Amino acid sequence: MDLTILWFGIIAFLFIGYFVLDGFDFGVGMSLPFLGKDDTDRRVIINTIGPIWDLNETWLIVAGASLFAAFPEWYATLFSGFYLALLVILLSLILRGVSFEYRHQRPEAAWKRRFDAMIVIGSAVPALLWGVAFGNIVRGVPLDEGFNYTGSFFDLLNPYALLAGVTTLLLFFTHGTLFVSLKTDGDLQQRARRLATRSGILTIVVAASFLLWTTLAYGTFWSAVLSAVAAVTLIVAVLANARGREGWAFGAMAATVAFAVLSLFLSLFPDVMPASNDPANSLTIANASSSAYTLQVMTWVALVSLPLILAYQGWTYWVFRKRVTRAHIEGAEAAH
Repeated sequence: MDLTILWFGIIAFLFIGYFVLDGFDFGVGMSLPFLGKDDTDRRVIINTIGPIWDLNETWLIVAGASLFAAFPEWYATLFSGFYLALLVILLSLILRGVSFEYRHQRPEAAWKRRFDAMIVIGSAVPALLWGVAFGNIVRGVPLDEGFNYTGSFFDLLNPYALLAGVTTLLLFFTHGTLFVSLKTDGDLQQRARRLATRSGILTIVVAASFLLWTTLAYGTFWSAVLSAVAAVTLIVAVLANARGREGWAFGAMAATVAFAVLSLFLSLFPDVMPASNDPANSLTIANASSSAYTLQVMTWVALVSLPLILAYQGWTYWVFRKRVTRAHIEGAEAAH
């Protein structure tokens, strides 16, 4: 197999893993104002992702490092052209991480409200901007002969990219509320299920519009097939949730995110950064990749490390598989 194709696939896999896993983290964070009736509810919601959110975020680090090593031209063009949007994403992720760690350090309600607001902002902003970024990658951006981005920040805020951002925002929000339903019980679980149904219906409408636009304007046969599969699994997720099958609903939603992201990568292939002004200036897997020797070394490293990473993540999820309940939180408070 051509190693450039292999590494394009590995990077697609890493971003799929990131959006599936950190996607529901974003959704859980955004759900706080809607589901957190009191501080105990909010603590339950946050604790559903407490042991795993930082592990989920490492997928982004691995994806970024792999992109830098395997396709340095792609990395350079992406980070120089989208630097402001990516900087805002980075700051939002830092804000969210700090909030998780410091929210419980003081008992005052005002202190906790501020950090809760930071969690919401630190979840919603990346959920929106990741969609905007990938929408622009698929749509194409103006590049010169040296593969340098020649547009402005406001050129990135075009209708297609903004629709992509709203789509990812709603997908992750619904994904997160389904996770809350999966990991809690009682009244909070019922409220999460009702919220997921309402947001899921809106997500179907918006996501269908985005996938249809992508297929008609930028798609290939296989990306169109995967877009259709993503649409079906999204409907299955909403229907399963309405019937109280939270495990099936969450699994179908994870599949929706995975198939949708994969369809975007297939819409790109063999380009990695299309040039909207002149196709001759486009970055492809051929002209953006590292040397063959570099890719060979990376492939051997990946063969050893990726299975270990996946095994560790699977073990972590197994250890923390139980539901988080109000009784657990109230019992911990009583113990202190």
